[in-house]
Amino acid sequence: MEWYNFLLVILIGLIAGFINTLAGSGSIISIVMLMSLGLPPNVANGTNRIAILMQNIVGVASFKKQKVFEWKEGIWLAIPAVIGATIGAFSAVNLKNDIMEVVIAFILLFMLGILIIKPDKWIKGQAGKFKEKPSILQIIIFFFIGLYGGFIQAGVGFFLLAGLVLSAGFDLVKSNAIKMLIVLLYIPFTIAIFAYNHQINYLLGFMLGLGNMLGAFIGSKISVKWGPKFIRYFLIIIILGFTIKLLIDNLPFFLTKI
Repeated sequence: MEWYNFLLVILIGLIAGFINTLAGSGSIISIVMLMSLGLPPNVANGTNRIAILMQNIVGVASFKKQKVFEWKEGIWLAIPAVIGATIGAFSAVNLKNDIMEVVIAFILLFMLGILIIKPDKWIKGQAGKFKEKPSILQIIIFFFIGLYGGFIQAGVGFFLLAGLVLSAGFDLVKSNAIKMLIVLLYIPFTIAIFAYNHQINYLLGFMLGLGNMLGAFIGSKISVKWGPKFIRYFLIIIILGFTIKLLIDNLPFFLTKI
């Protein structure tokens, strides 16, 4: 591979890391880029997780240094997500996701509606709603979010933010921090599964990770400095773009059902 491709990988990683830290779906960009460099979809999916691990180490450390969250606020919610992600990763090594993408697109449209209609829930949070130990409903919610994250990382940030804001009552700044902590805790398990199945390109994963780390650092600083209102607008734009992409990509699916 030409040397300038490595610079491209780092640049894409920076963009993806920034988007992942403030919202989600940055992995769509990085996975598509990895596939354009010749990696099969499953290998691109596995390789991207090396970058996600590196990204979230930096992001969590930065948010923690800025005193955005406490460990206890994320650890219990991470446990069902870790279990779900491990199961999801076993399925991901034989990835086929056309129908799932259609379902996700409509879920995101619903989430977009909540973002627009009820902004206060996302901006102000819901004081007193957080409980140190999760409820049965929260365990189920974060298990299925983890299941999706283990299956295909792209877009999991949206669902984690929704779960953290609407279920746990956090505002968007704290939710972004805890989102990164949850992913940081489950991503090593998914990496192990992809590695066992020889579906990781470590060189490209590391190069991509360098960019993701820088993007996560910048994103975490902007998240805290500009606050929940900015993140909400950014989230609306990214969700809308991601949803339109999923629907366009699956247009043949709809046409066959007409």
